Amino acid sequence: MAVLPIYNLENNKTVQILKAAEQGGYGVVASIVYNLEQTVAVIRSAEEKRSPLIIQVFPWSITATDGLLVRAAADAASRATVPIAIHLDHCQDEALVRLAADTLPFDSIMVDMSHHEKEANLAKTKELVAYCHARGIATEAEPGRIEGGEDGVADTASMEGVLTTPDEVEDFIATGVDFLAPAVGNVHGEYGPKGPQLDFPRLEAISRQAAGRLRIVLHGTNGFPDAITQRCIAAGVSKINVNKLVLDDYNQHLRTQASKLPQTQLIDEGIRHVVRLQSYQMDVSGSTGRAA
Repeated sequence: MAVLPIYNLENNKTVQILKAAEQGGYGVVASIVYNLEQTVAVIRSAEEKRSPLIIQVFPWSITATDGLLVRAAADAASRATVPIAIHLDHCQDEALVRLAADTLPFDSIMVDMSHHEKEANLAKTKELVAYCHARGIATEAEPGRIEGGEDGVADTASMEGVLTTPDEVEDFIATGVDFLAPAVGNVHGEYGPKGPQLDFPRLEAISRQAAGRLRIVLHGTNGFPDAITQRCIAAGVSKINVNKLVLDDYNQHLRTQASKLPQTQLIDEGIRHVVRLQSYQMDVSGSTGRAA
């Protein structure tokens, strides 16, 4: 069996982007994309705003397109004049984590074993983190339980929501993971009539505890007001996962215009909708103008 080289993750693109964000006190928008036009749009926005960017895909993009969307996003990112990383979000299949690490150009992978009981979650996370690290890929994990469901991710709304504890932070640091997505009242999917109700003292305590050892990621931002996003960044979050905050207008555009416009016009206008919202979120997160 060939011996894999030991990689220095300080040269990993996601690590570099988030290290700069943490040092600079801003957040980096990590945008889910489902197709090429959304990929084009978020990169175009990053170029225009001179902002770093993390492009995220769900495991669906691997199985549905045989990895083509991932390779296309990585190729486009390599041509950009701003730092752009490619991230696999919420990968809950151990075999798929290994496949992605071995065959696709990911800079980072979320090893999401949170559907397992705690001990199995930690053991599987540690094993997969080591597998990814040996291939120069940074990793993310989720302690506690962020309720709800996203596209291609198991719906866990029926499970009791458990907020991340200090002990869990230490447990996950011991796995060697690079980024942590704590449960602090955030949910995957939609919030109720009261909107997001985050436990900011818990988030701040987690950030202090993790300082210098790993970086904090925010999940479950659908419908977040600007002030909450900015308060999370002030509390130590460096990676802001977004889905509908950037894609809402694009989705509405398709629903209302798909049967009315020529295909090329539909795509061009869709790209403009994503660029506008992506650019706005970069302003909100403070990453505009931060690219070297």
